[in-house]
Amino acid sequence: MERRNFLKSATPVAAAPVFAASAAAQEAAASDDPVKRLTEGLNPAIETAREAALAVLQPSARDLQHGLELHADALVFDSYGFSPRSAIDGEAIKAAVMAGASDIELQDLREDMGMTRCLVSEAEQREYLEAWRASGVTCIYQNAGEEGQDPLVLLKRLARFTHVTDQLRDRVSKAVVPNDVEAAKAAGRHCLYLTGNGVPLTQAWVSIPDELRYLRVFYQLGIRMMHLTYQRRNMIGDGCGEPSDGGLSDFGRAVIAEMNRVGVTPDCAHSGWRTSLESAQVSEKPVVASHSTAGALHPHIRSKPDEVIKAIADTGGYIGICCISRFLRGKGDLNAFLDHIDHVAKTFGTDHVAIGTDIAYTSRNSAAESRKAAVGGLGRRREPFRSLWPKDDFLPAEGAALSLSWTNWPLYTVGLVQRGYSDEDIRKILGGNVMRVARESLVEEIASV
Repeated sequence: MERRNFLKSATPVAAAPVFAASAAAQEAAASDDPVKRLTEGLNPAIETAREAALAVLQPSARDLQHGLELHADALVFDSYGFSPRSAIDGEAIKAAVMAGASDIELQDLREDMGMTRCLVSEAEQREYLEAWRASGVTCIYQNAGEEGQDPLVLLKRLARFTHVTDQLRDRVSKAVVPNDVEAAKAAGRHCLYLTGNGVPLTQAWVSIPDELRYLRVFYQLGIRMMHLTYQRRNMIGDGCGEPSDGGLSDFGRAVIAEMNRVGVTPDCAHSGWRTSLESAQVSEKPVVASHSTAGALHPHIRSKPDEVIKAIADTGGYIGICCISRFLRGKGDLNAFLDHIDHVAKTFGTDHVAIGTDIAYTSRNSAAESRKAAVGGLGRRREPFRSLWPKDDFLPAEGAALSLSWTNWPLYTVGLVQRGYSDEDIRKILGGNVMRVARESLVEEIASV
């Protein structure tokens, strides 16, 4: 087709269709009772997770009802997480493998499908929206970057989540400022506030201002928080997986100063303890560990010791407690998770603790679609260098991980009620602290919007 004829025939891309949910789910979502929206018409996977959490908590009827009502009313902001993940299209993956797709192509295809198939598949959109409803979460600080510094790599996930929120904006929108999060809560919608898993660097090293010029570009694209390091050492500082724990570099200090200037929150969740400490000491705005644990309870490399948590709290920041059993230890269940919240809240105050789950709901169709994609002879893949986790033979208690499921957010709140927190403090932990830091991190001209 000639170019001019193609342009004549082209039509604007329509918004993604919104598919109908099951009758029970539709009835629950339309109910005037906010607790029913959290508890009724749930799919079997979500119900099974609820039962596992209730078995751990064993709340009284009074605490359960009060916790659910409070959760439904509160602005709930996951300080670092992932929106519900869709199943891949197994046949499409298999066809790509048979056509000779490279490992990178297949990784990108799988990741794209997991993030965006909710736009084109009725079954996946149903899973996606039901998980959001069951969680009662208003906003997720969504990982919209990939572990590293390459701007082109960092763009991929940012593009995918921007695409989803553009297409599903009446249900799940992109939040640019904290007021957008409040507006989503008032309208009964959900939203994503975007974070990157690295500071975008060209690695040309002409000058510090030249090297940092993309930081503002990514801010303009909607990124509001960035990892300083991942597991490994980079030019900013040492990651939590480095045995030397060398701390923040001179360049890292320049990075934090630029983040403060632009309005991006420094996140040391994956940074070494000394890097985290020094980042908090030099920052003029709040620093966070968005998804971590209390090292005083279990000193995993992804935890933060009290000295570091105090330094973070002194900046006005917070530590988000994650839902990873092997980081929490104890039984690795919902009670262990609440123990870490207790430690931070009682030692440093409820203004400095949040919940950064670091987990996602995964579509019930994932296993079946993965079987369709299976092709013999692909071999094992090496573990990515960026990770290289220490060996860990920890076995959580039966049902522990299930009790921490992302859709169990309402029961996180019930657990906080059981432990005697006031409603005001629970609202801070559920989202108020994240909102406060989000406001304090922004530059003045946008903070007043």
